[in-house]
Amino acid sequence: MPTVREDEVELSAVRAQGAGGQNVNKVSSAIHLRFDILASSLPEPVKARLMALNDRRITAEGVLVIKAQVHRTQEMNRADALARLQALVDSVAVAPTVRRATRPTRASQRRRLEGKRQRSDVKASRGRVSD
Repeated sequence: MPTVREDEVELSAVRAQGAGGQNVNKVSSAIHLRFDILASSLPEPVKARLMALNDRRITAEGVLVIKAQVHRTQEMNRADALARLQALVDSVAVAPTVRRATRPTRASQRRRLEGKRQRSDVKASRGRVSD
């Protein structure tokens, strides 16, 4: 698993949004994390899979922006933002297995058609009875 280097991450403290009274208005405890995917030292396949993600946090220039403001302290928000970044990188680190098309066996085709035939007979027998 490739790890994200701390020197490639730009962290800045901003004021958090939402309720919190005076504390929110005077303390910059939220963290804005910016990570340039294309300029990072990640392997090229991992970069490509990150860029291919349909994630609104990734800009058109290839910069991933994560805002962490769940916790009350700046240190905990910093750790949360870095953990979320690493989790995102880990999610694309392993290449997905390529699906190979296979053909159904003759026996499975026969079982499927037999089941369809039985179901058809059941439904056909539900009709109006004629004398």
